[in-house]
Amino acid sequence: MTIADMARLPPPPEAGPRRPRIALVDIARGAALVAMFVYHFAWDLSFFRLIETDIVAHAGWRWFAHAIAGSFLALVGASLVLATRQGFDRDGYLRRLALVAGAAVLVTAGTYLFMPDTYVFFGILHHIAVASVLALPFLALPTLAVAGGAITAFALPALVGHPVLDTDLMLWLGLSDRPIRSGDFVPLFPWFGCVLGGIVAARAGLALIGEERLAAIGAGGRPAALLATMGRHSLPIYLVHQPLFIALLSAWIWLFPAAVHRGPLVGDPQTRPFVEACMRTCVSNGQEPDLCREACECTADRLKRDNLWGQALSGQLSATERARVGEIARICTRGE
Repeated sequence: MTIADMARLPPPPEAGPRRPRIALVDIARGAALVAMFVYHFAWDLSFFRLIETDIVAHAGWRWFAHAIAGSFLALVGASLVLATRQGFDRDGYLRRLALVAGAAVLVTAGTYLFMPDTYVFFGILHHIAVASVLALPFLALPTLAVAGGAITAFALPALVGHPVLDTDLMLWLGLSDRPIRSGDFVPLFPWFGCVLGGIVAARAGLALIGEERLAAIGAGGRPAALLATMGRHSLPIYLVHQPLFIALLSAWIWLFPAAVHRGPLVGDPQTRPFVEACMRTCVSNGQEPDLCREACECTADRLKRDNLWGQALSGQLSATERARVGEIARICTRGE
């Protein structure tokens, strides 16, 4: 089924009672926003070296980030089910899609301007925009078929591989083994499986619990009301929160430069041994210990942020990756 097919579905009726709004979805989206604030603020603290923990390399924080992304995408699928209970509102759908796609373009432009080496070319907003289109045909399929599609989406990265998928234009699919240098990368696969899983979960909830009972869950109390309000305005909140965090932390560093952590970041158990081994080699070549420490810590940080850390430790680097590692070492040695 195409978008045109969906447009021919009956629109929401102009008369008669409207289906109750499921506040639980808004609350869940608001809670996901709060979790995202926690992760991004911790990431920023680590990036500016205001804490010793390396958020990028820490396994627990990575799983936390994955859980947040998965919850947002599952809510996309659930929201599509709830929004089409009375038919397909083409104008409303296209309006929301344009807002999300426009916001994704802003994220790409902004990150390319401020961090061109790791700009966001397919992050969570890009995925939501694409998935909102790709999920439409699944709304017309039986729930069992949608569940099968979700399982397939989760399994595809382990099953599919081809050199053409390693090209730059295909990286957004998530079917390449190439290291990705991006501040936020949420490829189509396996993450589209979360969107389809949200469709399955929403249908199951409506069938097993019912609209009225679902609408009554979490409807009272100030905390729930606050989360629901945040959930209904998630897009502008998402766009504003990181610039606000960065501005506040930049001001803090300007006021208190001594707060910046100078030692190696802790998060990967192999960071400290790597830095110590690197320092031994550097000092044996006649360099000053302090300069060696700075260069080795810089090299470890850049390898992690360029997603080359695991390959560098295992020695499984392609020719292009070896050239990049050499470039990183030269940059850090020069103190740039």
